[in-house]
Amino acid sequence: VQYAFLRTIPGLENVEIMRPAYAIEYDCLNPTQLTPALQVKHIEGLYSAGQANGTSGYEEAAAQGLMAGINAALWLQGKEPFILARSEAYIGVLIDDLVTKGTNEPYRMMTSRSEYRLLLRQDNADMRLTEKGRAIGLVKDDRWAKFTAKKAAIDEAMDMLRNTPVNPSKETQALLESLGTAPIRTGIHAYDLVKRNELSYAIVADAFGLKRYTPDVEEAVDISITYEGYIKKQMDQVDKVRKLEEKILPKEWDYTQIKGISLEAQQKLNKIRPHSIGQASRISGVSPADVSVLLIQLEQYNRNK
Repeated sequence: VQYAFLRTIPGLENVEIMRPAYAIEYDCLNPTQLTPALQVKHIEGLYSAGQANGTSGYEEAAAQGLMAGINAALWLQGKEPFILARSEAYIGVLIDDLVTKGTNEPYRMMTSRSEYRLLLRQDNADMRLTEKGRAIGLVKDDRWAKFTAKKAAIDEAMDMLRNTPVNPSKETQALLESLGTAPIRTGIHAYDLVKRNELSYAIVADAFGLKRYTPDVEEAVDISITYEGYIKKQMDQVDKVRKLEEKILPKEWDYTQIKGISLEAQQKLNKIRPHSIGQASRISGVSPADVSVLLIQLEQYNRNK
């Protein structure tokens, strides 16, 4: 086939191929058959990971392998599954997209797929996930010691900035001018100075004789303070969604028996079998009105139970 089409090109009528091109094809599961723990819904104890779930790429496959392995081990121990939320890790976004929405083409993990990408930064990955890894036995003592030391240093630096007053004296105004930043009119704290774009923790610390830390600690402090408003706004969104994620849907529900939700929603909910109200709200075809009905039904169910 390759010879046939290449020799239609003018000048390549007699082309020879050193090594023909090749393609890889593989079958895959429909990932909506999986729970958020990557367990096959109808076969307890069977977990699926990697390209078989419809993904493409080594990182995506490795991420799923890690989560499926963790959850298989937890299942054997009779423990609750380990599920990362969309707001906690890109792994959470990857798996939630697969098991909630499915995929019609090989899935790649892109930052644009996350609605919380301001929180999912590489500089705070250790702060987001090390404690979770420790809780399931995957973080050894040496790494844990480094993490706790870094966390303590960040907390100490933030407290120090919040409790270091900066008064509008002549000396302070001259110092601020030498740093290339605007003077202050009233008393503030060093914390407020770090918020300024032209200043950083390192500059403020050197100017006012504060304790210096390792670069990674100072970077974490700078980012937390500089983007504080945006981060808080996103955390507020996360808190609202978390309440829906905590509302677990009964496994035995037949959604065709629930009045008030659309036919499409009934079909999609029965097919996907969402773990929570939060997951149900992300299914294409399930409207906010359908979610409201589910919330009422769940409230009644819990009361009766």
